[in-house]
Amino acid sequence: MKRLFILVLALVALGFTSCKQKQEKTPEPVVLWEAYNDSAEVAANADHEIGRMRYKLIQSKVLDKNEVFLPLYDEVSKFSDTEYESLKPLVMEQDIPTLQTHIREGKLSYEKLVLFYLKRIYKYELDNTTTLNTVLALNQDVVAEARKMDEFLKKYPNEKHHPIYGMPILLKDNINTKGMKTTAGSIALMDNETDDAFIVQQLKKNGALILGKVNLSEWAYFLCSGCPVGYSAVGGQTLNPYGRKVFETGGSSAGSGTSVAANYAVAAVGTETSGSILSPSSQNSVVGLKPTIGLLSRTGIVPISSTLDTPGPMTKNVVDNAVLLSAMLGKDPADMKSVAATADYMNAVTNNSLKGKRLGVFSNLMEENEIYKNTVEKLKSLGAEIVVFTPPTVQMEGFLSILNIDMRNDLPNYLNTQVRNKDAVKIGSIQDAIAFNNMDSLVRIPYGQALFEGIVADSTTAEGLEEIKNRLEKTGRAFFDTALDSKNLDAILSINNYHAGYAAVAKYPALTVPMGYKETGEPISLTFIGKSFQEDKLLELGRAFEVGTKVRKTPEAFKN
Repeated sequence: MKRLFILVLALVALGFTSCKQKQEKTPEPVVLWEAYNDSAEVAANADHEIGRMRYKLIQSKVLDKNEVFLPLYDEVSKFSDTEYESLKPLVMEQDIPTLQTHIREGKLSYEKLVLFYLKRIYKYELDNTTTLNTVLALNQDVVAEARKMDEFLKKYPNEKHHPIYGMPILLKDNINTKGMKTTAGSIALMDNETDDAFIVQQLKKNGALILGKVNLSEWAYFLCSGCPVGYSAVGGQTLNPYGRKVFETGGSSAGSGTSVAANYAVAAVGTETSGSILSPSSQNSVVGLKPTIGLLSRTGIVPISSTLDTPGPMTKNVVDNAVLLSAMLGKDPADMKSVAATADYMNAVTNNSLKGKRLGVFSNLMEENEIYKNTVEKLKSLGAEIVVFTPPTVQMEGFLSILNIDMRNDLPNYLNTQVRNKDAVKIGSIQDAIAFNNMDSLVRIPYGQALFEGIVADSTTAEGLEEIKNRLEKTGRAFFDTALDSKNLDAILSINNYHAGYAAVAKYPALTVPMGYKETGEPISLTFIGKSFQEDKLLELGRAFEVGTKVRKTPEAFKN
């Protein structure tokens, strides 16, 4: 009996030791990122001269970056610093045709290109002292997808592809993407699962690699009033690579602008209702195109206004802008305003001359802005004919009601037709979203939701709304056409998003191209505005201006 007792004790001890060894062998979970106390950063901005930059928080209260970055960590960790450094001159600031040439010549591969950008994202976004809070999600399959493209290229070296083939692209997180949540920056949509938006389908058909999703001003900056641009409850406060917490990012496509400027991807897609591509492109010294309404489909994009919304390309140069635009084209039967494009946008950027081009410039901007004035002189030296004009005074009453009533109608339609997991998305209307936010206002709406409340309060009738839309379209067109027609102009030149509202209601395209930097280092851009479906003309002008000036600089803190 004694011997049996000793044997049992021995077995128990052996089992305990075995369990202990197993516990000791269980690897600790990898922690790539840890949340930090951002109160000192918030306090440092308390007296910023721009009220919107007096932040209440920097870091998201709900996003765990480990969940975003761990799935691809093994792939990225195998990509050595030596290899990264060797590829920098082949990739950094290079346009798409150059990248494709490097790949065809065997100097680069689609897999290495993806890993290069991922390396940069991990390097800067996981460091709380350099993060731009711009990447919300990554495509876990993107490296494997790139490898398949390399294999296909090796097997079929002469196969013709769209230039976007194999290029890593980031998407604003209000654009539906299968396999990644589409949040519009709102906690109410944190679990929103969808199929691909029409433009994402087109990108994939043409071979683009969807690298991930980026932050934005929550609900495309149609939630709070006077709040920071580039802020969302999901992603926190997006920061400008040219001056973190110093310069505004612009919005609402803040993540699209900052990520392209920091060389996190070849290009990004943004969306605009009024200024949401032009503003962040200008603030981050990248090229942004707000197309004519209907040139690109809006199906599968979280809406503000079916009257004024459009996606558009945001890139480091005009050539890439034309490439990305062309890769998203297609007539969408589900979008009543969608049209079939007929212009050759990529051919438009092969002409680098401004000789004989007639460009209208605003008389007040010539007087008020020295960089604009000096740029106009440069355009003259490049052969452009400059016409100074003063636009007519026009009234824009009712603009906000377009956004209010459209969103009140368009958001429920999106939620009903696009959300696949309706049990996980608890809202069906603006009223529902307001109530949801009020249940935890400190986390969900730290800056309030005054614009959402204004949507509910707007009493504009359907008839009144149609009158406003028709009147403002005529008003916006008169603002530009008075000079475009009487002076026989090729385009009108503005600054940043200064005249975005007029272009929005006129449904006119606008292209913004880096023009220089203020004494503070803040970027400033020249914006070309033309008539509907003249994107090819704007791209031609923008490319000639870009080649003739070459002013864009990589953000100093993101050169390595």
